[in-house]
Parts: sequence; C-alpha cells; structure tokens
Amino acid sequence: MSTPEWPSHGGQAETLLAHFGLPSGHRLDDFSANLNPLGPPAWVRDWLTQHLAGLERYPAPDYSAARQAIANHHQLQPEQVLLTNGGAEAIFLAAALHAWQRAAIMTPSFGEYARACCAHRLSIVEIALPAPDFALDVDTLLARLNDIDVLFLCRPNNPTATLIDTSAMEVLLDYTAWAGCRVVVDEAFVDMVGDTHDAVSLVPLLDRYPHLILLRSMTKFYTLPGLRLGYLLADAATIQAAQTHQPPWSVNHLAAELVAPLLADGAFTRRTQRWLASERPRLRQALSELGLDVVPSQACFFLIQPGAEQRAAGTTSDVLFERLLQQGVLVRHTHNFAGLEGEWLRVALRDEAANRRLVNELKKALHDCLR
Repeated sequence: MSTPEWPSHGGQAETLLAHFGLPSGHRLDDFSANLNPLGPPAWVRDWLTQHLAGLERYPAPDYSAARQAIANHHQLQPEQVLLTNGGAEAIFLAAALHAWQRAAIMTPSFGEYARACCAHRLSIVEIALPAPDFALDVDTLLARLNDIDVLFLCRPNNPTATLIDTSAMEVLLDYTAWAGCRVVVDEAFVDMVGDTHDAVSLVPLLDRYPHLILLRSMTKFYTLPGLRLGYLLADAATIQAAQTHQPPWSVNHLAAELVAPLLADGAFTRRTQRWLASERPRLRQALSELGLDVVPSQACFFLIQPGAEQRAAGTTSDVLFERLLQQGVLVRHTHNFAGLEGEWLRVALRDEAANRRLVNELKKALHDCLR
C-alpha cells in the first residue's frame, strides 16, 4: 500500500479512511485533535444563538471591548493586546514582523511556525529536541542562535507536551535580549498545565522583556476550533507593527463578543485544571503499562510510540495507527512533524470513558500486531 497523503492537522479523518479502504461512515472515536477534553462551557451554545443579530453589522474595527477584557485578565494594557483569527493568524503576524530574516524553530513542534516563516520568506534553522524525552538544553540552544532574528517556541510544546521551565526561559530571554533576537512563545496550551498556570505563563515577563511576543489560542482551551479566536501579547510598539499586517475585521462579531464572557468563567477554568490534574496521570500510567514509550505530558495530549520490545517485534507507529483506525480509533500521526517522521503518535486526553476505550483498543491493537 502506498504512503497516504497525511493530513497536516488532527480531526481530519476523510483522507485517511479513503486511503485505508474504510467507508466514510466508519465509526471513529477521535483522539487526534488536542482540545480541552471537557468541551466548551455549557452556556456557549445559547449565548451564540442570542447574539446572532450582531452579524448584521460590522465588528468594531479596533475590538476595544475584547482587548480590554484580555488586558484586564492578564493585568496588561489594551495597547499590549491584538485580537486574532485563532492562534494561526497570531503565528503568521509574528512571522510577518520578520519577513526575509532568519528564524530558528525547535523540532518537533507545530508545523504552522515553519509554514508562516515560509510564507513571509524567512530562512529557517531547525534545532532538534532529542528523543525520547525531548528536553531542551538551554546552552545548546543559545549556541545556535548566532545571527538568528526570531526564535519560535511552543510552551507546552505541541506535539511533545513538554514544558520549558520558567527559570530556563529567563536565561534564554536574557541572552536573546543581548543578542537582538526576538522570542515568540506560543502559549496555546499553557492554561492546561495545572493549578499553577498563572505562574507558568510568561505574561509577567512581558514588561521586563520587550522582545518577547506571546501567542494565545482561546479555541483550544474552550473547544471552539470552528470559531477561530486567539490573541497576541507584546509591548505596544510590537502590537502596532503587527496590526499593520492584519486584514481589517479579521475576527468575526461572535468571536470578538465572546472573549469577555469566556475569560470571566473562572469556574470552567478551575474545573478543567482539576480534571486534568486527576485524569492526566491516570492515563499516562495506563499507557505505560501497555509497554508504550510515553513522553511525560504537561498538556491535554500524550506523545507515544511502541516500546523497544514492541518495535523489535515489528510493531511500528504506522502499523499501530492503521490497526487503531480499523478498530474505530483515530489518533494523530506525526509524519509532518519535523524530527519525528512518523515514528510517534499523539493521542488526545478525553473524558474518562473515552480514555478507557482508548487504552482497551490500544491493548487489543498491540496484541493483534504481535500475532
């Protein structure tokens, strides 16, 4: 069988079902999209219905209410906030600030950083995080930043779910301030780290490091990927520069108006973090007990691969992926993550019943692979 055309994101089953000869109606549990396992807040559906009338007029061009709500949430000024059409637009705007310059990207990491850099004609230097723990060695990174104009980081990282600690980030930021290298940190999953997420985020460092840009995706934490909602945080001059590259009204009315009530729902945030603190270690243990290699996670997903004995017996991640697909479970391949080349799989954390099914189906698939 020929190699499939691997989709570039999770949550895209059609191409894979067709390639592997499965019907379009093949029942699938989707563990490929790394979203909040609790789903959106319960009140969002009714709220959206009640605000449909606002679609009859243009959004406010400066999104002042949404920016003020974000600024209040992070104890910043509105001039330090730029509302964006999802985290993806924030990534492309950060790249636009450095068109034709040199970027460094850690690998493996989210593919949109490289795509954004290519779109804006940046040359790219890839700096590998070594398997199997994918931990960052700060000294190694600093040695590679000569003549680099902008460094892209994801924290926690996608797809490894690893987290660079704050002290290491301060060392990195001190050096890059001296070297004249901008640092762009994608914090799309930082609210999923745990109860200490306020200390984990780099927002308090923005005043100390004007060369720091933070990217946020509200669609990940609130499970609203179809709505497209994110923002960029930086010093006021950087926000003004980024705004010149942004199309007018790039964020729709419903998304912009939803910012304030989402941020005000502290109970949803606390419930999510309590759930993750309980379910994440339980699933990690269950996956490890299957003999899989599991990268410790600080997000809502795990990076896994068959263990050494399983690989020696011929069970590859591709074999496991196909077997799971046939069994009705969709996980995320890693063929388009530089540095992984398909040797690992990413599985999303979901509710307890779904996670039990995932473990059971993995156990069955691994057993069948060895027959």
